[in-house]
Amino acid sequence: MKREIYGAEHEAFRATVRAFLAKEVEPHYEQWEKDGVVSREAWLAAGRQGLLGITVPEEYGGGGSTDHRFGAVLTEEFARSGAAGFGVELHNDIIGPYLIALGTDEQKRRWLPGFCTGETVTAIAMTEPGAGSDLQALRTTAEDRGDHWLLNGSKTFISNGILADLVIVVARTKPEGGAKGMSLLVVERGMPGFERGRNLDKIGLKAQDTAELFFRDVRVPKENLLGELHGAFVHLMQNLPQERLCIAVGAIAAAEYLLETTLRHVKEREAFGRPLARLQHVRFELAEMATECAVTRTFVDRCIDAHDRGELDAVHAAMAKWWATELQKRVADRCLQLHGGYGYMTEYRVARAFTDGRVTTIFGGATEIMKEIIGRSLLA
Repeated sequence: MKREIYGAEHEAFRATVRAFLAKEVEPHYEQWEKDGVVSREAWLAAGRQGLLGITVPEEYGGGGSTDHRFGAVLTEEFARSGAAGFGVELHNDIIGPYLIALGTDEQKRRWLPGFCTGETVTAIAMTEPGAGSDLQALRTTAEDRGDHWLLNGSKTFISNGILADLVIVVARTKPEGGAKGMSLLVVERGMPGFERGRNLDKIGLKAQDTAELFFRDVRVPKENLLGELHGAFVHLMQNLPQERLCIAVGAIAAAEYLLETTLRHVKEREAFGRPLARLQHVRFELAEMATECAVTRTFVDRCIDAHDRGELDAVHAAMAKWWATELQKRVADRCLQLHGGYGYMTEYRVARAFTDGRVTTIFGGATEIMKEIIGRSLLA
């Protein structure tokens, strides 16, 4: 079915993204996987190509677009290329909205130009060793010391954690406040007491630097408070639908590409003297995956359109996120099976897709949390 959410300008942008991936990413990605981190030059190249800060106002060096569909195109193409470890979508669609919507004029002038050029790589630090999806269990604290906040605590599983020059940290600023006692503080590279732990050894997304972060008596200036004091929970809830939609967009794009590569494989690979594609079981497997992808694509596109009109709510974002990522997981498993022994070899894209995609049902809110959000809405 023809997709109807994109126009000529979006497809022109898609061509630009594909050219960038072919020149600046795909030739180097295997090395980044070995290094455990994407090169700084790649971030700068993305900035030069205009792929960073698409929605940042032009006065701060960004693209000035209010059309979220450009971000969806970028996410789709990175997912299809297998370059999911390059955290551009995290930078643009998850962290960018906090800086744009909550930053003061002074903060925007200070942080956004580098955000757009790739000189300032960003991260957001929510998860702690003892608190995953339960934000109210956070133990990182920020004590008001008059002209600064004294930040203490640790975070883990932080994407872009090694490269990040600017980290939005969720910290408890009012011990007795519960959900209403947390604030967002911006910690910058070089602040005394801000230390990075190891680059975590993951089963997939090897090129993405995912780190532990430690804050020991970090003096965070008062002017680095982002948004309202004690308002972090509300700010996070407002931005989570876009984050979850971004994950869903990448998930269905990855599933569709896996199906395409598997179709090619079963047409070429022979068993018992004939192509795999001539076996009824194989055709049934492909038929099921194609149908599931088509149905999921239709819903996710509807969510992209709703978000662009400012109408996407938390419940439908949760539906898109859990369904698309669980589909990605199933498709990756079934496509690997159809590749046989070759699917288990890391030189085949399906093998990397199998391990890279596994985390999508976990980060941004695990599937179980998404179902809880949906279930509560039905019984409210």
